[in-house]
Amino acid sequence: MEASIARADAVADLGAISFLNADLGRTQAAEIDAGLARRPKFYGLKPFLGVPFLMKDLGATAAGLPMICGSAAIERPAESVDAALTTRFRHAGLLPFGLTTVPEFGLALSSEPAIGPIARNPLDPSRTPGGSSGGAAAAVAAGIVAVAHATDAGGSTRVPAACCGLVGLKPTRGAMPGGPAFGNHIGGIAAELIVSRSLRDTAAALDHFAGAAEGPFPDPDLDGPLLASLDRATEPLRIGLCVDVAEGAPVTSERRAAIEHAADILRAAGHTIVPIEPERLAPLVRQAALVFDHVICVNLARSLSDFSRVEPLTRACAERGLGITARALQAAELGGVHVAHAMWRLFDEVDVLLTPMLSGPPLPIGSFPLDHGDIDLQWRRMTDFAPYATLANVAGTPALTIPHGVDAGGLPLPVQLIGPMASDGLLLRLARVLQRAAPWSFSTRIAGLPEGTN
Repeated sequence: MEASIARADAVADLGAISFLNADLGRTQAAEIDAGLARRPKFYGLKPFLGVPFLMKDLGATAAGLPMICGSAAIERPAESVDAALTTRFRHAGLLPFGLTTVPEFGLALSSEPAIGPIARNPLDPSRTPGGSSGGAAAAVAAGIVAVAHATDAGGSTRVPAACCGLVGLKPTRGAMPGGPAFGNHIGGIAAELIVSRSLRDTAAALDHFAGAAEGPFPDPDLDGPLLASLDRATEPLRIGLCVDVAEGAPVTSERRAAIEHAADILRAAGHTIVPIEPERLAPLVRQAALVFDHVICVNLARSLSDFSRVEPLTRACAERGLGITARALQAAELGGVHVAHAMWRLFDEVDVLLTPMLSGPPLPIGSFPLDHGDIDLQWRRMTDFAPYATLANVAGTPALTIPHGVDAGGLPLPVQLIGPMASDGLLLRLARVLQRAAPWSFSTRIAGLPEGTN
């Protein structure tokens, strides 16, 4: 914990952390030490025993870490309570001691709230670490912590992981607890878990945090325990391969090559590669974008009582939400059902879909400003950057991004795997095949670990 606090101070210019409670961290660490001395066998069962942890300033709340969603419109509450997911974090041994930077209400694929700080990519501080879990990804990539809380309503876990060369999983809808307030479900498109440096940590997180999720969505069978089966070979699968887009910004040649290389590895491992034309996915991407727009805007209109202190784009979204009729909202949601059904039909033909995560390298700071009211421009910029991100949110399917090499500038080349609902473990096992063939590493070690480890 002391090493994490010191590392957070040393790299404060990255803007990864928006609120730090060092005293809380030290108190929790002391409690772990005392517990280990008293009941070593019991505490030794906790998979993340004593691991420093950062919560995102959006999503599940934590006692001692008052959330404001990156907005000046929210007064930092004097007290905060643990959400159901946070309770699971603590039971597993994680020690939350700070909040990571987000764009106001998560409305960008960067993390640059007007109230500050600006989150920067540790691999190139002139570029974004992504959003809206950009601070979380920057903190993990910079070695402040090994894992950090992340949420994903439109790529907000996977995009930052992709920008920073990390592992980012959006779990199956209904896998993770969302209570007691259920405030971040936003129509079922949001999911929470972590960003990490390893498939091992993500698998362990899914094992210990998923399941028995009381709430409005089904609790899927995730075929666990996942960590124990991470290296288990899968049966021969049909891998749908889509390397580009039909609309919007094209995927760069280096990123297409990375996806094709990943497909070659899977083919060599005994899987069948099935080409999927971008034109087939294009109407689903468009419909998913409409669902995202309506759900986000209506949620902001419902949540905000005072539009005067929010950033211009947030205000525009809330005002749009006020104008969306019940009929239009339901029509959009029904469109989302059709997206989910179309994805199920696709998974009758293939078992897993391999796609680009990003169309290009992490964008420069300032690429997703919120100082304007052009909502459609913002959504278009986001889709151009992460063309197949929102598809999994609307369909409810799991989606995983991992690094698969670096480009000429030394920046990550991420790939994305999407599978049918409850195939989270399958995606992790396939990713393990890719990792063994093309391992990744980090230039900075995690705070508190011995020299030579990363």
